[in-house]
Amino acid sequence: MNSGPEPGEIYRPSPEIIAAANVKSYEELARQADEDLAGFWAEQAEQFEWFTKWDQVLDDSNKPFFKWFVGGKTNIVYNCLDRHVKTWRRNKLALIWEGEDGDLRTFSYHALNREVCKFANVLRSMGVKKGDRVTIYMGRVPELPIAMLACAKIGAVHSVVYGGFSVEALHGRIEDSASNVAITCDGGFMNGKVVELKQIMDEALKRCATVEHVIVVKRTGHEAPMEAGRDYWYHDLMALPVARTAGGGNRGETEVMDAEDPLFMLYTSGTTGKPKAILHTHGGYMVGIATTLQWVFDLKEEDRWWCAADPGWITGHSYIVYGPLLLGATSFMYEGAPTYPYPNR
Repeated sequence: MNSGPEPGEIYRPSPEIIAAANVKSYEELARQADEDLAGFWAEQAEQFEWFTKWDQVLDDSNKPFFKWFVGGKTNIVYNCLDRHVKTWRRNKLALIWEGEDGDLRTFSYHALNREVCKFANVLRSMGVKKGDRVTIYMGRVPELPIAMLACAKIGAVHSVVYGGFSVEALHGRIEDSASNVAITCDGGFMNGKVVELKQIMDEALKRCATVEHVIVVKRTGHEAPMEAGRDYWYHDLMALPVARTAGGGNRGETEVMDAEDPLFMLYTSGTTGKPKAILHTHGGYMVGIATTLQWVFDLKEEDRWWCAADPGWITGHSYIVYGPLLLGATSFMYEGAPTYPYPNR
């Protein structure tokens, strides 16, 4: 069996690949950025839609607290979904999902936008508003990116906690973020086993006073005790009239956000001390990740893109959820770990 190239062996792209590459010359890009950094990033930002154009590309007067696209008004979800459903991409596949048990679900841009709008309406009906924090602790199922996008659509700040983290890790992140809504699953499949996500959430919430509502996605069918007045099944909420009617049908309004408004909090792993929340904003994050995905990975319109990370990490935020959707790409998401042979098959 060939174990790969020998040390020092180089495989160069074909002339056809080079000719079609999104980046023709790294050196030329670096030169342009060195000569006019603000102009360089303004050019990249022009591919997106802004409700109000920025006054200043970069404010570096208070280093290291840089501010990007100061005065600009946008929403990352408007650029991930709203603008695409006005074009031929509405019928293009946005997400292909495969479960560890072989389940398969697909979402066009139109279908994904519909689900995001419905869940955004559900969150609004629970009183979630701009600036509120929402903790998401789920398996790698389509409802996870739907929840992220729904939060961002209404201006809420999502905090995704990796579905393999312990009660203590989850509790600490919920408490620190002061989340008032939490979203989880009854359980999650991982390497042929079930992670009891709802039970872990329940244990964590015994120590948290801020969470008022818990939304639970039914995935594994495992026992998931539901606390009356606090816990709600996702599928029940999505079937309510409020999910379908707020904002006019399934097209709920997308909140106008300042470019520097918070988009999400994501905590450091905690391996070298107490986990710290890193805050990302709508404008700069949007332009940065779309540009890196398009240039570094040379993503094309016809490509099917797979990132094997988890949305609980920054790579998953950027290259499973937001980056591919910003570019109008087709993203593939697998539920479990990318092992072979598959468990339980």
